Amino acid sequence: MNDPAAVSLDAARYPWLTADAAALLTWLHETDTAPRFNHHCGDRLTAEALARVKTFEQQLQTTPPGWSPAARPAWLPDFAAHCLATVPFYRQYGLPPANFADLPTCTRADLSHAPWAFVPDNAPLDDLIVYNTSGTTGHPLDILSHPEAASKYLPLLRAALVTRGVTLTLKELGQAGGRDPATGRLRVALVLVCFQRRTYTYASVSAYLGGAGFAKLNLNPDDWRDPADRARFLDACAPEVFTGDPLAFAELARLPLRHRPQALISTAMTLLPALRAELEAHFGCPVIDLYAMNEAGPIAAATPTGYALLQPQLYVEVLDAAGRPCAPDARGEVVLTGGFNPFLPLLRYRTGDYARLAYVGGQPRLLDLEGRPPVVFVGLAGQPINNIDVSGALKRFALPQYRLHQAADAALTLTVTPHTAVALAEVRAALLGLFGADQALTIVESDPAVAPAGKVIQYTREAA
Repeated sequence: MNDPAAVSLDAARYPWLTADAAALLTWLHETDTAPRFNHHCGDRLTAEALARVKTFEQQLQTTPPGWSPAARPAWLPDFAAHCLATVPFYRQYGLPPANFADLPTCTRADLSHAPWAFVPDNAPLDDLIVYNTSGTTGHPLDILSHPEAASKYLPLLRAALVTRGVTLTLKELGQAGGRDPATGRLRVALVLVCFQRRTYTYASVSAYLGGAGFAKLNLNPDDWRDPADRARFLDACAPEVFTGDPLAFAELARLPLRHRPQALISTAMTLLPALRAELEAHFGCPVIDLYAMNEAGPIAAATPTGYALLQPQLYVEVLDAAGRPCAPDARGEVVLTGGFNPFLPLLRYRTGDYARLAYVGGQPRLLDLEGRPPVVFVGLAGQPINNIDVSGALKRFALPQYRLHQAADAALTLTVTPHTAVALAEVRAALLGLFGADQALTIVESDPAVAPAGKVIQYTREAA
């Protein structure tokens, strides 16, 4: 038995559990090559809740997110009025202004200080979930959420897969299909891979995926009885899709896996084009860069024409430094309104991420998306260098993760997660070509297994 996280089949975690799904969950915990799971997680979906998740999926398929520069979404006024009337934090704003753009914005700091103040007065608290996130972006958060909101991530992941022509083959609960032809077991649909010093790991089964399996794994060898079990277990699971971040995928590519998934979905960190191309060649499948955050879930998926928005009930603005809406195609901070979490309706929530909002074929797209605020570095000759130019200089390198910091004396420190395919001398040459041949530059190699979890602040600069 895989103690301390022995398989748990209680009805509260799995109200819908079938015998086949229970057998799969037991196998995930007790097969000889399984990792040392340290947590339990069930979807807690009743039949009624599952029906609502399926309705949400239908909305994703029939109502693409969209609006024009001249007209905001039709649902926006009623949503804003609901927030101002029922949500304690927003109620302090007073009556709705005549112009939506006159509403104040809020930030991660507001949410971190009082997450309960964002819960509507009429929200039923029986199924409240509290999700703790790290503080690597400046403010640790307790996200108040709901089982249905957690399960709605899956239709959104499916929507992201569709942007690259990938469809999950698993059938709905009670229908035929979704079984491993070799074992007769229900399939494992998704595996989230991490590569960290420590993180929560667990195995679960999903009502939305017809009882198919899901697992969150840490590829750190310390989480396994035998490091070789990582490849053995993943080959036995044979998931249709891997999700994770570039660090985890770089480690995944080093394992002697025989299985090839239908797609990889990358999130949480910047995915450089060279690493994406390398991963696609190695695994023989699309690698989808997903823009997501704990506060809003999956927001947009990268396509050749920019990041395509996924949620029909999520309005995206781009604001300038003064908080005013930018003109189309002008760069500014991404601000969100709407969402699918009943315990966290967002009303002009500043993400701290920056992009341009353009209209491609009449549909809004996010272009040049960068996590965290823009940074202007100074070159050797005193010339300003935008962080976008740094991203452009480094995009041909398959770096799983990097951070660039400029000290008050203008010296640069580039912290990188090493990768065998990347010659750091070439990385140095690319940066010196941008900043100046005599620029002071130190390159530090970090241990990927102890790198900070979550979104990394990519670019920083001390005041001179």
